[in-house]
Amino acid sequence: MTIKVLGHKSPDTDSTGSPLVWAWYLSEIKGTPAEAKLLGEPNTEAAFVLKRWGFEQPEIIADVSAEDTVVVVDTNNVAELPASINEADVVQIIDHHMLQGGLATKKPIDITVRPLACTATIMVDLMGDDAAKMPEAIKGAALSCILSDTLNFRSPTTTEHDKAVALKLAAELGVDVDAYASEMFEAKSDVSAFSDAELLRMDSKEYALDGTKFRVSVLETTAPKMVLDRKASLMASMGGVAAEDGVDQVLLFVVDILAEEATLLVPNDLVKTVAEKSFGATVSGDAVVLPGIMSRKKQIIPNLKV
Repeated sequence: MTIKVLGHKSPDTDSTGSPLVWAWYLSEIKGTPAEAKLLGEPNTEAAFVLKRWGFEQPEIIADVSAEDTVVVVDTNNVAELPASINEADVVQIIDHHMLQGGLATKKPIDITVRPLACTATIMVDLMGDDAAKMPEAIKGAALSCILSDTLNFRSPTTTEHDKAVALKLAAELGVDVDAYASEMFEAKSDVSAFSDAELLRMDSKEYALDGTKFRVSVLETTAPKMVLDRKASLMASMGGVAAEDGVDQVLLFVVDILAEEATLLVPNDLVKTVAEKSFGATVSGDAVVLPGIMSRKKQIIPNLKV
């Protein structure tokens, strides 16, 4: 049976590229047939990466079944995985996020969770000497994942090891890291074709805190004005998205990659309280700038208070 390698819903570059990297490794190095799958449309940056390195977009699947053998990458959170994930035969998890709980497996499995900025970095490490056998496209996917998750080494999640792996891959590919990262971020920043609801869900994770359920959405961009010009309509859409998704509130952080800051939209008193308690901010309008805030994993979710 062919293993399905999949990341989280609302696939970003890491959850699109890392399944491709690991499916290659399982199939070509370990001799175990595997295919990358997606749980939704890849974001604009991930779509750019697929095209840049000559990949066909992996199949988008809605769910898994008891007949499926699955490797989960870039998440361990059941809220971000198919509804029937605990019915499938999950045989491996490779991740760089905090443990959430809720995943049930049919037998003991191989789990690797490391405090690195990117799943692809962990995969290169796990390959060992076999990493040298990666073809150009797989190296390009891995490099893209690391540059995306580290925001070209600007994110506070970046480790020296992530950077070293990325620079080695870039050297082998003959890629100028800064120029390539700029191309990726330009692709990520063009969100003109997306509806407000699509933007609010594009790069988001569900998170519950003291009985309040949030959809924590992050839009990383080098052109924040493109998003912030839609502030009023985005805030007007939050209630409907929250109701449809079964959460109490959408939190939208617009991360300015170049200025290294985030703008949090503040549609109501709940979000005002979150901003003030979580980040020590003083809120006087419908948005607040949070200097230095760039990482949902390291700076936003761990600090959330209601």
